[in-house]
Amino acid sequence: MERARRIAYRGIVRRLVNDAKRHRNVETPHVPSAVPHAPATRYLSSLSPFLSTRGSINPSTFGNLARQQQTRPISVEALKPGDTFPRRHNSATPDEQTHMAKYCGFDHIDSLIDATVPKSIRLDSMKFSKFDGGLTESQMIEHMVDLASKNKVFKSFIGMGYYNTHVPTVILRNIMENPAWYTQYTPYQAEISQGRLESLLNFQTMITDLTGLPMSNASLLDEGTAAAEAMAMCNNIQKGKKKTFLIASNCHPQTIDVCKTRADGFDLKVVTAELKEIDYSSGDVCGVLVQYPGTEGEVLDYAEFVKNAHANGVKVVMATDLLALTMLKPPGEFGADIVVGSAQRFGVPMGYGGPHAAFLATSQEYKRMMPGRIIGISVDSSGKQALRMAMQTREQHIRRDKATSNICTAQALLANMAAMYAVYHGPAGLKAIAQRVHGLAGIFSLGLKKLGVAEVQELPYFDTVKVKCSDAHAIADAATKSEINLRVVDSNTITASFDETTTLDDVDKLFKVFASGKPVQFTAESLAPEVQNSIPSSLTRDSPYLTHPIFNMYHTEHELLRYIHKLQSKDLSLCHSMIPLGSCTMKLNATTEMMPVTWPSFTDIHPFAPVEQAQGYQEMFDNLGDLLCKITGFDSFSLQPNAGAAGEYAGLMVIRAYHMSRGDHHRNVCIIPVSAHGTNPASAAMCGMKIITVGTDAKGNINIEELKKAAEANKDNLAALMVTYPSTHGVYEEGIDEICNIIHDNGVKCTWMVPT
Repeated sequence: MERARRIAYRGIVRRLVNDAKRHRNVETPHVPSAVPHAPATRYLSSLSPFLSTRGSINPSTFGNLARQQQTRPISVEALKPGDTFPRRHNSATPDEQTHMAKYCGFDHIDSLIDATVPKSIRLDSMKFSKFDGGLTESQMIEHMVDLASKNKVFKSFIGMGYYNTHVPTVILRNIMENPAWYTQYTPYQAEISQGRLESLLNFQTMITDLTGLPMSNASLLDEGTAAAEAMAMCNNIQKGKKKTFLIASNCHPQTIDVCKTRADGFDLKVVTAELKEIDYSSGDVCGVLVQYPGTEGEVLDYAEFVKNAHANGVKVVMATDLLALTMLKPPGEFGADIVVGSAQRFGVPMGYGGPHAAFLATSQEYKRMMPGRIIGISVDSSGKQALRMAMQTREQHIRRDKATSNICTAQALLANMAAMYAVYHGPAGLKAIAQRVHGLAGIFSLGLKKLGVAEVQELPYFDTVKVKCSDAHAIADAATKSEINLRVVDSNTITASFDETTTLDDVDKLFKVFASGKPVQFTAESLAPEVQNSIPSSLTRDSPYLTHPIFNMYHTEHELLRYIHKLQSKDLSLCHSMIPLGSCTMKLNATTEMMPVTWPSFTDIHPFAPVEQAQGYQEMFDNLGDLLCKITGFDSFSLQPNAGAAGEYAGLMVIRAYHMSRGDHHRNVCIIPVSAHGTNPASAAMCGMKIITVGTDAKGNINIEELKKAAEANKDNLAALMVTYPSTHGVYEEGIDEICNIIHDNGVKCTWMVPT
């Protein structure tokens, strides 16, 4: 750096000296007359007079320079902050934009925009009530610091499928914060994604080993939707002939809710019941969902339960916990048909609910019905191995409404983080974490018994202890005062879930909370020697897992660092070039935008923490919602969908509910142009809609005449039109107003899927 400075300085001095020599040849060496002509003042105005005279200093020089500087105007624009996003993230200058436009046959970039996006569908102006002027990068960080300060991070014992976890720093810095992994993480093109595909293959291997089933996909959106996908699989396996899906009441509440919502589109009936009350006598049950361990912590032996279900022709779906499966008998050994769950606690922060990578494992028999994608190994004609997507999202573009799922991105980046977490810790490391978590739960259970202030559930548990007490809300309130969050199940029941980040000090704080002011005569550390493993031998895992060398090689930071870099060197990312393949997940997000993602004030909040502890998040949601309403022109918003395809589904379900509310139960036809994303017809099919396809004209626009005929032919049953805007052809439909009017004239609503 110092050498560069010296070279630059010598170049400036040489230029000034040459200018001085040139001016001596054409003018007198008098400083006052030389200064106005010397271009060197552009570079180093304070030096040029001296370099040009080589003689004594004329005091009047300073007066002339001062007068020049006093009369020079200063623009307001020049005083504005320089750390703006456009300056650093839009690489083309105005001159370069004009040059590119002329290369395309237009005088200016505005002319190109006029030709590409017709004025008839453009707004004259838009003004936001907040952030209208935009934020600079430093202002953005200040804003996020302010929001973070409004969040309160309490120690969470809520559980329900979400746990604090230690993100190994080697994974945090080299994957989560690394644009060589996060800019291109959806592996649409196998030939430029070999590194990511190997990591996703590791993810699949991790899932199959821990669940005891032979097939796994390369991740899903979250545990709730994974359970809903499994429900759809059960429906497909039974060919839609059995329309009841049973859910055990020991499942997570949010999972039950998602399944109920998804069931409507498939015309399925969801029945929730206690395990002992589940009944298959109707002969109409396609599948049953159970939780292992249960949402309140119990670990049950499902061997007889599964046998009974199979005897009645019912498929068994089991939602489970990956860390628990390092100690518990795997679901595959019970005979479960499908296993789902979340990989969140494998090194992915809670983040107030996500995103997190889920999984779905099943048998070879049902592999063609699996949602998402499967990574496989192929051999080319010369015998070289390569990874490919044996099943992938692109089948939606082929099968369209016959696709198995509308799942699109499936949280591949976070699946890679979870896979690397397993690689880093290995089988022994994961089991040590699990045993520690189970041990802390055991100490807590034993301590409550010694205190004698509450009744502890006697069933086996892994990480969650169920407690019966006289006033659950009073205990939860006392815990809140100590910055601890517990789960209140009902007025007399509390659960406490332990995780990788829990310490002995945390357990001591819990003892004080439950003691309600009474002295505690012991410590968590003193109880440790008395604690016994609560898992019975019949439910203890004996089978090996993670035996592949990959999970037994990279257990130090430098070894894993080299492995991560080895894989990323096999990929093409936005670190290397622009990726022309159209995809909503291939963006080089500004580093300033990515920084707050890893701040503890955002990452370490449980999704079911009291809302008053997440006021920064609430403000963020409100701000984003207001902006989205302004941009889209709608009155309200939902941030619930966790992917574009989930947003399509949500929009269609709103339209479906609208028709139902009017008594138009028969309206189930959705018109979709061939220019729409492949997920569009898949989403419509999931809502129970019949898809009518219309074509495009020579320019890629929707064929309006064909649309008119389709709308007229189906007007009595028409429910919606679904378009992608701009389309997959890259076209903004100039006739979009006319298109919507055609649909509205036939008495229905219209939904747009807008890529961003």
